Amino acid sequence: MEHNIELESVSISIPSVRAGESEKRIVSKLPSKITSRGAQIHLVSRHPEVYEPCDDSFALVDALLADRTNLLEHKPMLCLEIGCGSGYIITSLATMLGDETNTIQYFATDINPHAAEATRKTSEAHGVHVEVVLTDIALSLGKRLSRMVDVVVVNPPYVPTPEEEVGCEGITASWAGGENGRSVIDRILPVVDELLSEKGWLYMVTLTANKPLQICRMMGERGYASRIVVQRSTEEESLHVIKFWREVDEAMKWQSRAATQTASDSWFSQFSRSTFWRRNN
Repeated sequence: MEHNIELESVSISIPSVRAGESEKRIVSKLPSKITSRGAQIHLVSRHPEVYEPCDDSFALVDALLADRTNLLEHKPMLCLEIGCGSGYIITSLATMLGDETNTIQYFATDINPHAAEATRKTSEAHGVHVEVVLTDIALSLGKRLSRMVDVVVVNPPYVPTPEEEVGCEGITASWAGGENGRSVIDRILPVVDELLSEKGWLYMVTLTANKPLQICRMMGERGYASRIVVQRSTEEESLHVIKFWREVDEAMKWQSRAATQTASDSWFSQFSRSTFWRRNN
C-alpha cells in the first residue's frame, strides 16, 4: 500500500496536538546527491545548542549500514527519525538507501527548533528530501502516520541524570534521560509502537545503564522480536544498537520467559541467552 503525503518547498505552521501551540514543518527538496555510505560529516550543520554526531550517532549509522542489504530488500516507503538533532542519522539513512524515483518519504522530529533547522540544512546539503516536524517525540504525527512507518531510527536521551534535567531547553534535552536514562525512552516506545507498520522496524541506541534486557522484554510483550546489530564500548560507556520488529507470537514467548526467570541471573547473561540473534531479520 502506498501512502502519498504531499510535500512543499516551504515552511508552514499547522495546529499541534498541544493546545495553544503550533508545529513548524521545514521541508527540503533538492536534486539528488545520493551515496551509499551515509552523510558526510563536513556537510552536517552545526549549532551550539544542537547535539553533534558522536560515538552513539556513528554506532547507529554503522548499524544501519550493517543492515543495509536487509533495508534495501525491505523496501520502506516511509522512514522517521525521532530526535533528529543535526540530521546526520536520517540523512545517512536516506543516502545509503538511495531513491532516484523519490518513492521513499523521510520525516524527522525534534523538540529543539535549532535542531529542526540543522536537520533541514544537513539534508539540503546532501540533496535529501526530509520533512522536519517540531514536536515532542512524534506525538503530533501519531494519528496521521499511525501504522504507516516502515523504519524508525532513534538515538534517544539515554544518559542517567536528575529528573529535573529531562526536557530542558537546548542541547541538554538531547542527552538527559532521567533515572537509569529511561524517562524519555519509556515515553518513546509506545509512540513507536503506534507508528510502526506491520512490517515496521525500529533501530534504537541504548546504554548498559538503561537496562536493555528490560527494554527488550517490554517490547517483547508488545509482540516484538529483537537483536543487537552493533555493540560498541568506549572509555565512558557501552552502547548497543538494537533492532526491533513485529512478530506475532513474541509476546507469548516473552511472558513465558518472565514467568521462569530467576532473580539471581545477571542482566548480561540473560541478554546473551535471549533470542535476539536467532533470526537475521
